[in-house]
Amino acid sequence: MKFLLAASALALASLAPAQTVDEILAKNFEAKGGLAKIRAVQAMRITGKITIGPGMEAPMVIEQKRGDKLRMDITFQGMTLTPTVLNGSTSGWKLMPIQGNPNPESLSPEEMKDALEQADIDGFLVDYKTKGHTIEYLGKEKVEGTDAYKLKVTLKSGDVRTVFIDTDSNLEIKIDSKSTRRGAEVEGDTVLGDYKEVDGLIVPHSIDGGQKGSPGRQVITITKVEINPKIDDARFAMPAKAEAPAPAKK
Repeated sequence: MKFLLAASALALASLAPAQTVDEILAKNFEAKGGLAKIRAVQAMRITGKITIGPGMEAPMVIEQKRGDKLRMDITFQGMTLTPTVLNGSTSGWKLMPIQGNPNPESLSPEEMKDALEQADIDGFLVDYKTKGHTIEYLGKEKVEGTDAYKLKVTLKSGDVRTVFIDTDSNLEIKIDSKSTRRGAEVEGDTVLGDYKEVDGLIVPHSIDGGQKGSPGRQVITITKVEINPKIDDARFAMPAKAEAPAPAKK
């Protein structure tokens, strides 16, 4: 009898419809507010704080617009640091006076690659085929006791992201990353949480990320999300270099 019951259970399981990538993504997009609302976002401003190691906390603002426009500003020790600005797919810069340079610098090719991924206002799951990414469903896996769909995303750049989506909420809870930096593979992970509704969209307000094997992690705590604020394109343009001081008269 036990054998027959077990055989029946296996037979029924085999008849259950298998999840597909597009079915999982459809539920994910719906949980976030729906594709129509996601695609209606033309700009976004995120205000919060970033914690880098013990006792190092700084106010932070991230601004985004469609067209690969991205800017991050951090206020630290009385200075405004701008570690990432993208003004379209081919132009990026940063301004880091804390490092002793008062002038903006162009982003390196690797920094540009990272910035372009971050600047995708919809996220890489939306319209992934059109963007040149591929996704493979790897089944379910527990993430700290939570059942999650596991998706392997190979980005157009060749970097890999493994996305874990809660089977109950259908929202991302963790993203593992594998990227090539200076010819070496670098692994990291990002934990997403504290989802809240903002103008009909469900947005994470806690982002905890870092490189595997590294003691330092960056924790972003978001206090305000603005959907479609007015952001001048000039915010993303590289500023002019500071004029060198005139030589002292003898």
